[in-house]
Amino acid sequence: MRAVVRDSYGTADVLRVAEIARPAPGPGQVLVQIEAAGLDRGAWHLMTGKPYLLRLVFGVRRPRNPVLGRELAGRVVALGEGVTTFAEGDEVFGIGEGSFAQYAVARADKLAVKPAGLSFTEAAVLGISGTTALQALRDGGNIQAGQRVLITGASGGVGSYAVQLAKAFGAEVTGTASTTKLALVQKLGADHVLDYTREDFADGVNRYDLIIDLAGTPTLKRLRRALTKTGTAVIAGGEGGGPLSGGIDRQLRAQLLSPFVRQRLTSLLAKENAADLEVLLELVEAGKVLPSIDSVVPLDGVPQALVDLGDGLVSGKIAVAVS
Repeated sequence: MRAVVRDSYGTADVLRVAEIARPAPGPGQVLVQIEAAGLDRGAWHLMTGKPYLLRLVFGVRRPRNPVLGRELAGRVVALGEGVTTFAEGDEVFGIGEGSFAQYAVARADKLAVKPAGLSFTEAAVLGISGTTALQALRDGGNIQAGQRVLITGASGGVGSYAVQLAKAFGAEVTGTASTTKLALVQKLGADHVLDYTREDFADGVNRYDLIIDLAGTPTLKRLRRALTKTGTAVIAGGEGGGPLSGGIDRQLRAQLLSPFVRQRLTSLLAKENAADLEVLLELVEAGKVLPSIDSVVPLDGVPQALVDLGDGLVSGKIAVAVS
């Protein structure tokens, strides 16, 4: 099969499209013939191997899995031992391993049936970014109807879903983005937008019941200044920081400080599961959430797409057309 592979960590120069052996599903897994894949920020981190703590999981000296990509949509073509929830031919979406390829294996409990009204391209960009946004709002933030919610990085992959989901939960939503991306955030349904290049969300003029921080750079002091006295900040962005831990240290400091202040400061480690994919499916079919796709690229366009993502040039999601 054709796949985007790399033998080492580094910049996009380490990536190439190559012919490799097709994987086989193990117990509890299925083999998916990929129609389309989603490009999320995690793919950039797994390409670079930064922050270095990631390598303890994905390979210290070199990547354990040479194929990048985890979000996917396609058709089930083979079942591993013990899988009873899917049959060959089922159209699915969700999370697998090595989705920038013609075939990828995925755990059955990280897949759901593809929404009938969505194309494979649209479904492919739902799995990771959509569930991260859902869990940040619902589990991390305990969002309630009528709350004032601020979403930093609202034009990104996770942010584009967070804006729509917060509106679906009945919140009054403010989103931050750069000048050229404000129109997208408004289109997604935000009640208010802030140009972070010109406006400071922590200027004291407005305070929020809930902040979903996806931009990954505001200090804890600034987040607290923008919260109500008993508000909650969920740090879901891990950008910034040093090469060892990236922005993870900010999340740790937030959890250490939280017990000593009235405001609730927490972080999010998203859990990949079929149940939340089903929640997204229901919201999509109800017309409350739709993927926002910046562009669709072929397999050999993945390296440049990752460069663009790293340079902040992407709004919403990039999809990879495989078949």
